[in-house]
Amino acid sequence: MDVAIMIEGQSGVTWPIWQRVAAAVERLGFAGLYRSDHFTDAEPPSSDALEAWVSLTWLASHTQRIEFGPLVSPVSFREPVMLARTALAVDDLSGGRLQFGLGAGWQTREHSMFGYSLLGTTERMARFGEALEVVSLLLRGDAPASFEGKYYTLREATLLPRPRRPGGPPIVIGGNGPKYTLPLAARYAQEWNAVYVTPQRFGELQAQLDALIADAGRAPGDVRRTLMTGMVFGRDDAELRQRAAEWGGTPAELRQRGIVAGTAPDLAEQLHAIAAAGAQRVMLQWFGWDDMAELEAIAAAVLPAFPPAPR
Repeated sequence: MDVAIMIEGQSGVTWPIWQRVAAAVERLGFAGLYRSDHFTDAEPPSSDALEAWVSLTWLASHTQRIEFGPLVSPVSFREPVMLARTALAVDDLSGGRLQFGLGAGWQTREHSMFGYSLLGTTERMARFGEALEVVSLLLRGDAPASFEGKYYTLREATLLPRPRRPGGPPIVIGGNGPKYTLPLAARYAQEWNAVYVTPQRFGELQAQLDALIADAGRAPGDVRRTLMTGMVFGRDDAELRQRAAEWGGTPAELRQRGIVAGTAPDLAEQLHAIAAAGAQRVMLQWFGWDDMAELEAIAAAVLPAFPPAPR
């Protein structure tokens, strides 16, 4: 397993913050940098929200090593043909480092504010399934693609130039839902990204995913397994207790919710448990953008045991 950083791009991220975090993540040796794709936070007030795909394009040309991507881009407000076209170009620009996270959309506030149709759960997931089919057709095969669905249509469609990376960037599907998300991941994803679960729950979901992958006629190794979860870090016990209280619990209570919470030795121990459950990468959700020393301390605590794999 290796360790990446994830930030919430709608929670006050500006160009200086994004550029500073990207440089630090690359310099310190993390495996990757990921970000959300939203207009706003789910609850007011609204904050600065750096546009996701513009920021990822900048990242592609201003870093050399780290992998990166959205966790995740909603097809509810991003049309899948344009998403595929954009992802193809950004992946090529980066030399094949984009991880193409796609989702159905979930946040009511941003859809209401900007006039996008979120739909009910069943329809929303049906639309997401069609979007995944459209993206897969456009990226995976070289022949012109045709598709007729309820939400999307292709007629002898080809994206040119073709991806430099065979098949284009890997599709990442995030979520824990056994009814919709896991079956879609089993069929379409090259990476499944669980969200805020304990190591034990990660193992249970992974077993369900394996059965669904077999039903889809694929091999378990066809789908990479990763986890995105919150991180509450303290440089000493007092700081840890204070920060855990800000998240609404004690460090032990946060860990029961799947959050990585602790001082340096605690972080390493918890990450070993996540790795033992089968995760190949963990994305630690970090909010300390004004404290680069904290990110350096996190790197020193965990990266010696979890270095990124060589590209």
